[in-house]
Amino acid sequence: MMLLLLRIFRLKIRANSAHSESFKRLPSKDQLAVLKECLLNNPSEANLRNLADFADRTSLKIDIESYRPYLKSQLEIFGRKNAIAEDNELYIAETKWIDKIRPLEFAEAEAFKNDGEMQKYIERTLEGIARLYSDEAILEALAALAPEYPHAGELAESYKQLMHTRDESGADDKSLENLRKQKDAWEDDLLNVRLVGSRQ
Repeated sequence: MMLLLLRIFRLKIRANSAHSESFKRLPSKDQLAVLKECLLNNPSEANLRNLADFADRTSLKIDIESYRPYLKSQLEIFGRKNAIAEDNELYIAETKWIDKIRPLEFAEAEAFKNDGEMQKYIERTLEGIARLYSDEAILEALAALAPEYPHAGELAESYKQLMHTRDESGADDKSLENLRKQKDAWEDDLLNVRLVGSRQ
């Protein structure tokens, strides 16, 4: 539950809206982010199919079948005595699977970098990082960005502190609210691009 809280995505669109007109009007990068979020927060055959349909429409390569064992595991752990602990472990594995589907912002960022537009490259990369879920993927992306954007190193350190707070936090309402505020503050810092000291 706490891991889920930490990476809640800001764009709040329900799973059953994947075929709505408002969803269809979103840019592809936002559609993909919504579909991934829906699958992660509500693992189901319907949400997996929505992601598969998107992949077919956009020629995006996604190994959909490799996710099905997670759906099976969700059913198997339901009602067990240690279901919460097992669900946390399963959620961590699911975030790693989701992060194999790279946010489309990263491709946009590389195109800007190739054109020499470093500010836009940094901005898009940070937007892509904001749409990652696993600790490993976030820290790896920040490390890769650090040579062009030194503040990425500071962001990585503050994220590690956030991880520690998350892992040591209680599950009471006050602790979870404090964790949410710290997560929001970190994301605000992430998306507040600082160009001082960056290579142009």
